[in-house]
Amino acid sequence: MLSTGLPQGAVPKLERPGPLRDRVYEALLELITTRALQPGQHLVESELAGHLGVSRQPVREALQRLNTEGWVDLRPAQGAFVHEPTEEEADQLLTVRTLLEAEAARLAAANAGSAGIAVLQELCAEGEKAVAADDVDGAVAMNARFHAKIMDLAGNAVLAELAAQVDRRVRWYYTPIARQRGRQSWIEHRELIAAISDRDEQRATRLMRDHTEHTRRSYHEREES
Repeated sequence: MLSTGLPQGAVPKLERPGPLRDRVYEALLELITTRALQPGQHLVESELAGHLGVSRQPVREALQRLNTEGWVDLRPAQGAFVHEPTEEEADQLLTVRTLLEAEAARLAAANAGSAGIAVLQELCAEGEKAVAADDVDGAVAMNARFHAKIMDLAGNAVLAELAAQVDRRVRWYYTPIARQRGRQSWIEHRELIAAISDRDEQRATRLMRDHTEHTRRSYHEREES
């Protein structure tokens, strides 16, 4: 096993076409977001290049971009390391997420039709199956799709754009607590669907605010333990 320590099958295939540096950036960001590359892990350019089947130059460029965006720390004379988020960083981002998601739930309750609600129910069923199978990656993916669908049903393009900016960091924080949240998270999702279906804007807002607060609290409890 190389020191980069990527799990078997974790390395995504680089999609073509597109600038190589952008494809390498997306691949590394996905590995960080899913925690295949753990916070604090040393990132060796040559090893990452070998995993991805590219030269070191696009890897170096991708690491510099990831450093600018706060995903990677470049330390003089030491190299690149996956950023380790502080409690304050996580709290600030998850607080912003609560504001965005609560408004999205309210708007979804006002605007969603039967077809959109049916999609939410399907995504919820898939998420419950993933939890039952102890498929953490599947549960995280379904959770992201569920929340993205509510944002879509809200019908506010500016709100969706703002949510997209924090989506990957939300996934980054959610992945290590997905098993801890487990079935309860999907019970809360079912309650949200019911409120949206009933067009109860106030209840949908409250449920989403409580739901995202549970996630924020779970993250902090994990860090403290």
